[in-house]
Amino acid sequence: MGGYLLAFFASLMAGAINSVAGGGTLITFPTLVFLGLDPVVSNMTNTVALWIGSLTGAWGFRNRLSEVKEKLLPFLLVSTLGALAGALLLIWTPSETFKKIVPFLIFLAVFLLAFSEFIKRLLAKLTVEGRSFLTFALFLQLLTGIYGSYFGAGIGIMMLASLSLSGISNIHSANALKNMMGFVINLLGAVLFALSGKVSWGFALVMMPGFALGGYAGAWLSQRFKPKKVRLFVVFWGLIIGLYMLFKGL
Repeated sequence: MGGYLLAFFASLMAGAINSVAGGGTLITFPTLVFLGLDPVVSNMTNTVALWIGSLTGAWGFRNRLSEVKEKLLPFLLVSTLGALAGALLLIWTPSETFKKIVPFLIFLAVFLLAFSEFIKRLLAKLTVEGRSFLTFALFLQLLTGIYGSYFGAGIGIMMLASLSLSGISNIHSANALKNMMGFVINLLGAVLFALSGKVSWGFALVMMPGFALGGYAGAWLSQRFKPKKVRLFVVFWGLIIGLYMLFKGL
């Protein structure tokens, strides 16, 4: 019972962090590993629990999708292909191999979160006067889809990078398409993971309402804590977890 409560509160915290700054997977994934789940099972269970938060985020921006309708189909297509490839790759990855990869996936997520503002400023310079790098943007989104369903932490900044390179400069329009792509990536991953038989459904069902409530609480939290401070906490936490997994093993 205590394990389920811990998983619920971890997902509650992660949902709020995702809403404010991103990187909530760096809270829930190590929690599930700590509770004794296999790393691959932990990752799949986290994705299955997480997708409902992506749905509410996408629904909240649905009215903005008409502003990016010409880019909706190509971005959703490459996101779908990437998500399918990443999910199958995770299903086929042996647990021992995944254990060795996990610290570096965590470090990648930490890097994306730590330098998100710098990445945004760099992209703003690349997209001056509405110049578009659509082909490269779609390729980057394909890689994001693969990474997103394989591990997922930090994909928000990667998707915003893709959309900025495609010439979308309005942050609200970008967030609308970003949330829709995030929903597609998480949903496809969740479906394939559910079919794989490797999901811990007890933890997944406990964490779903945690992510949903946490995302709602994030709106309140964002008015009291600066996203930079929340991001800084997640970055340091991610570094600690990544180093621990790298040097001590799972």
